[in-house]
Amino acid sequence: MTLLPGRAEPPGASYDGKGVNFTLFSRHAERVELCLFIDGQERRFDLPARTGDIWHGYAAALKPGQRYGFRVHGPWAPARGHRFNPAKLLVDPCARAVEGEVADDARLYGGIAHPDAQDSGAVAPKSLVVAEDFDWEGDIAPRTSWGNTVIYEAHVRGLTQRHPEIPESLRGTYAALGHPVMVNYLRHLGVTALELLPVAQFASEPRLQRLGLSNYWGYNPFALWAVDARYASGHAGATPLQEFQQAVKNLHAAGIEVLLDVVFNHTAELEEIGPTLSLRGVDNASYYWLTSQGEYENWTGCGNTLNLSDPDVMNWALEALRYWVRVCHVDGFRFDLAPVLGRTPDFSAHAPLFEAINTCPLLSQVKLIAEPWDIGPGGYQVGNFPPLFAEWNDHFRDDMRRFWLHRDVSNGAFARRFAASSDLFQRSGRLPHAAVNLITAHDGFTLRDLVSFNQKHNQANGEDNRDGSSSNFSHNHGVEGLRASFDVIERRRLSAHALLTTLLLAQGTPMLLAGDERGHSQHGNNNAYCQDNLLTWLDWQEEESSLVDFTAALIRLRQQIPALTADRWWQEGDGNVQWFNASGRPLQREEWEQKAHRMQILLSGRWLITINATDSVSDIALPDGEWRAVPPFAGDDNPILSTVWHGPAHGVCVFQKQS
Repeated sequence: MTLLPGRAEPPGASYDGKGVNFTLFSRHAERVELCLFIDGQERRFDLPARTGDIWHGYAAALKPGQRYGFRVHGPWAPARGHRFNPAKLLVDPCARAVEGEVADDARLYGGIAHPDAQDSGAVAPKSLVVAEDFDWEGDIAPRTSWGNTVIYEAHVRGLTQRHPEIPESLRGTYAALGHPVMVNYLRHLGVTALELLPVAQFASEPRLQRLGLSNYWGYNPFALWAVDARYASGHAGATPLQEFQQAVKNLHAAGIEVLLDVVFNHTAELEEIGPTLSLRGVDNASYYWLTSQGEYENWTGCGNTLNLSDPDVMNWALEALRYWVRVCHVDGFRFDLAPVLGRTPDFSAHAPLFEAINTCPLLSQVKLIAEPWDIGPGGYQVGNFPPLFAEWNDHFRDDMRRFWLHRDVSNGAFARRFAASSDLFQRSGRLPHAAVNLITAHDGFTLRDLVSFNQKHNQANGEDNRDGSSSNFSHNHGVEGLRASFDVIERRRLSAHALLTTLLLAQGTPMLLAGDERGHSQHGNNNAYCQDNLLTWLDWQEEESSLVDFTAALIRLRQQIPALTADRWWQEGDGNVQWFNASGRPLQREEWEQKAHRMQILLSGRWLITINATDSVSDIALPDGEWRAVPPFAGDDNPILSTVWHGPAHGVCVFQKQS
């Protein structure tokens, strides 16, 4: 076979119906070999052309399914950031599919002071050529407005692995996400967007493999364009990519958006002693932030940090995001450790990547959510991302936990969080939806554990319970663990209801952790990143139907309240919100700083939220008018309540004003 020069674009391996064009960016390489695996043998060909820093070649007659990789020649000069080693077979940074997982094998390591001579070809993952020929049949993106968006954060396997109504062969897969049983459940719940933990190809860290564990969450990627094959069922001859596309298509037909959690901050190559899988061997000095001595800047806590201020690396990330939108029809992204996106190296809201997204006709139209912190200098950036981005709001998470479970937050602080944290987000042209409110997420306690454990219980992770946060603002209500007396269980139930109500009826964008509406527990493990087992998989046979119905009714109620769906900042006197004390009168100045947590919130002049966040049963006088408790706090036949709410400890209720 002879390679023709081909073209310098598009990125990666592209099939044109007659053959495959290959491209690879490497600014500092001296020679690039394309490695094709044919009949079990590796055949190597020099890429014959170079345009700028893009190496390229065209192979006639190759088809989708072809396995390939690269070997890149260049200097070994770690002090200058160069770690080229042609003994290591490399995954295409733009691979659309990957075959094989990353084993803890000495042949994958590239060397420290000197290049390692062991050939990795036999054990390295292989890139695959794919065809972009999926029939979308007129698929239309739901385009749910931010004001109506309710996000459901879930894991592909954890959400569906134990569902008895989904065929066993499909459980834990993309096909299960798009199965009618799951789609109907999400519709019943009322969520509008399914946010998936990472589905791009990732690896389990060598340390975990040595402990007999595996990376469950997926925040350790090495092929950021490739749908991870581990979540594919293999049914009906569909490729993993096609199965994922079909799931998106089915969810779209039900009006549900699909958001992806993506990791453009580090890779599975880890620190200098980590495996050489792709970027390190392709062009280490371009892809990663390095010190003046050529060592990795570890602003992620994962050993390395991607340098997205480099124009070519930035373009690689942008093209990857466009690929997921264009080819997979995803509706947006949640960016892990997102300050890395804006590092130049200091964080800037005007970083080149942000400016490029803002001017991109495709990416500027999808939902963008930042996890607004990393561990580098100036890494905490809540409220500082540019207007196109919404952000995870940890102020809401912590203050609402403290308000309900510890009662050490003032009425004023509660109100600020309830009003989309306007002190943080009402600036620079941003709207209330920019505050993505959460009580729980994949990282931390589940809701049930939040009200059942005072301490983390992470012994199963193999780190002697040192991992995971020790600052959770949780409260076990007097008994550590799930087993407790009826009285304790009831108080936990009231606290969970209060937290869910606050989350789903506050201004901003609510994000619900999958399983919280079902009482899912991880038995006190607040860092279950390496627990791909019954601990993290939702148990659908242990259904708390009353909690599911409660959550669904809250979401339906939210969609009826204009003050929450309009996505406009509340202003004094605009009719969106009024704050009352326990006597039914407007809160006075001195009451804002009090921690006597009995108050009322009137939204859009018609919906009244009554709050008793104390340890005592309290009578709360409703404002003037006739009020009727609404679902999920009362049935449709509930009598009108005209004057007083008899509020239980840790209680909340919603009333609607009668015309």
